[in-house]
Amino acid sequence: MVHTAVPELYEDDAHSVVEIRTDSLSSLRELGPPDLVHIVKQPVKSSAKQIGIYHHVTGIDASSSASLAAYINTLTHQPHDKQNKVISGLYCCYNAFSRVDMRVQVQIPGTVESYCVDERGNKLEATEEHWLETYLCSVLRAYSYADNGSGDSIKRIIGVRRFNPVTSTEQEHKFLDAAEKLFFSGWQLGSDPEIQVPNLVANHLTSGLLHYIRTSGRFTSGINLFEKLRTRDPEISSLLAKVYIMGDEEVKAIQLLHEAIEELPMDYSLLDCQAEFCIKKGRGDLALEIAKRGVVSAPSEFGTWARLAEIYVALEQWDHALLTLNSCPMFTYQDKDAPRLPEPARVSLPLAPETICDEIDDAGAAPEVDMVHPTLRRLAAGNYKGTFHKAYMLLTEITKKIGWDQLLKIRSQVFVMEEEYRNEKQHQPGDRSRNASTVALRGTDTPQPNGHGEPEVHEPPSSADSDGPPQANGEPQAAASHLDPDVSKPSQSVTVRATESSTPEPPHPPAPHANSSSSATNNTEQDYTQFHHKRLCERWLDNLFMVLYEDLRIYTIWRTEAAQYRQQQLAYKKSAEEWEILGELAERLHRDDEATEAWSNCLGMRFSPKAMRGMLAAFESKRDGRSVLDSLIRLVAWQYRWYSEFSPDLLFTTRKLIEQEGAVKVRSIIQATSLPQHILDLTHQYAGLCAAFSSSGTDG
Repeated sequence: MVHTAVPELYEDDAHSVVEIRTDSLSSLRELGPPDLVHIVKQPVKSSAKQIGIYHHVTGIDASSSASLAAYINTLTHQPHDKQNKVISGLYCCYNAFSRVDMRVQVQIPGTVESYCVDERGNKLEATEEHWLETYLCSVLRAYSYADNGSGDSIKRIIGVRRFNPVTSTEQEHKFLDAAEKLFFSGWQLGSDPEIQVPNLVANHLTSGLLHYIRTSGRFTSGINLFEKLRTRDPEISSLLAKVYIMGDEEVKAIQLLHEAIEELPMDYSLLDCQAEFCIKKGRGDLALEIAKRGVVSAPSEFGTWARLAEIYVALEQWDHALLTLNSCPMFTYQDKDAPRLPEPARVSLPLAPETICDEIDDAGAAPEVDMVHPTLRRLAAGNYKGTFHKAYMLLTEITKKIGWDQLLKIRSQVFVMEEEYRNEKQHQPGDRSRNASTVALRGTDTPQPNGHGEPEVHEPPSSADSDGPPQANGEPQAAASHLDPDVSKPSQSVTVRATESSTPEPPHPPAPHANSSSSATNNTEQDYTQFHHKRLCERWLDNLFMVLYEDLRIYTIWRTEAAQYRQQQLAYKKSAEEWEILGELAERLHRDDEATEAWSNCLGMRFSPKAMRGMLAAFESKRDGRSVLDSLIRLVAWQYRWYSEFSPDLLFTTRKLIEQEGAVKVRSIIQATSLPQHILDLTHQYAGLCAAFSSSGTDG
């Protein structure tokens, strides 16, 4: 078994990281930060000076004080530092159920003391219940903080060792047993950022369980767990149905959903699961009414609205897709709990000999020194997360299918545009009851945008950042001279003033008009010719249109310049980081071939885990097993180099490849790769995990 080296972050004498962690406990919201390991060293030949060193860990067995003390003991023998010796260690592991920090203090040689610290800094006795909760939180954090292969999570927090918390069927049984005992308290842990209110089936515990089952392929274990839990609450049927679908037992899943919905006809998680299944089978017509009922059932959840918008996109009902997107309740993105520690006095990031490979050296975690054009730096869409990211991806999907000009045309037909608003005010100067707000909201069949009565309407912002004055009715204006004329800046729509205090409650699903059809060319002209039937555009959606315009503008410049250089038989040059950004841009716009081109150009200049992850996805879509393995080997090696022995996404890719090609063939291809043997052994460890769980395609 190959293990990573140990990163060392040197504590500033003026700031105790343990005290800072204690002070930050009251501000933690969900699963908590990665575990903190703090050790004290002193010179071998002198006891005058002591040095505080720390790093972070996920995936260590936190079921008892003994297992955490054992980890600290592994740090006492470090071959790269023979001048100092470890005299004590402290392991801190957050218990998100009881909101206490479990701590194990080890004196070397000497005693082991375990206790817990609450949010006020009080020292309490650690009970068996505390350790059960801490163990489960530790496993969930290992999956939550794992890297997907792109390196983003690894570079976000420096000095984190990531281990696989479940490497055998015995450990799996221990994990699922703890999950069963604490399942009905899972809502206390919080939920993914797209979910407004954590509940029994939507929280970090259920997300972690589904993630584990998908990664490991242990569908039978998951089915057994949720079957037992379903006898205590039928709402858990939605989780069981998801595992059935994952395990390719769709008939059982549909039968279960049918029975459960008869018992709980307005359970939105069941309805969403059913709608998702129908849309994946290409039956948007069946999914539509189900999704509408899901919105009525949970009108304040983003997921139900997003599902309805997705179905309208599949049915090519673009006007209703935009109206539904406009009704989505948007939540401020809350990132994972992260360590809030000062900059370390010094950082040591040693390499384990088994992870050294010149080909995958990306110059470490140092800041990028490549020159990047300011316009690429300013692209805002790459920073979207949570609900805004998902809404933006729906908008780009619509654009990919119908084009930017048609999107602007439909936008001007369903939303009140600035010029229309001004004209209406001029025509009705004294009638306050017929302003744009009330007219747009009191149409015969137009529900209110966010259920708050008459929203406050503001004058549209000035177009100082526009290329020219806005045009009436959303007619596109000419873009800059160097830009493709097909990409024109959207004119301003009248937006609802965003409220900071709370998320507004969305309306019921938009009802189709009597003469609407699934084709944008047939229905939009008749449906929205009257100003009375238009909606006010939410400010966030208006901003998405502007961000999408900028993405398309940069993309068009890139493709135009590249074509011109090709015609002149000149090399089109960008820095490696610029190619990374362009790859992400093309990926956001669903331009897969162009994204692959950008990733490939980046990798031609230097190794980039983000670009390699993009190439891996492209090879997976083409079912190119050998190229998938080539990318996988390099990503696994890069992860090990940065102290990550566990990536669920890379393990999932390995498992699926073995399922398709067979374990013998996969091992043979790995071994035939022209990389050092110690690098190949790292990927063999991932394949060995699949064999340990008797995954499909292994030798059993």
